[in-house]
Amino acid sequence: MKTLASLFGALTIAAMLAGCGPDMKTITAAGDKAEADATKAEASASAAEQSAGTADAAAKQAENAASGAEDAVRRANDAVSRLEAAFSTSVTK
Repeated sequence: MKTLASLFGALTIAAMLAGCGPDMKTITAAGDKAEADATKAEASASAAEQSAGTADAAAKQAENAASGAEDAVRRANDAVSRLEAAFSTSVTK
């Protein structure tokens, strides 16, 4: 009887281990999905780096344009000052 109970106990434990053990299909599928997700994340990171480079170039171009605009305003103000001075001089003569 004791031997029969031990045999049933061992059989029960073996059945539980077989039922709860790892399913290789599931593990393989999860590994493949993780690898695909990593590849997608890598592609997204590359695209983000390219976008950052493009944004940096656009920022530099905008900065150069703003500097050019400031120079144009300065020249226009100088021209107006010279015009005012010339007008003032011609009126007082």
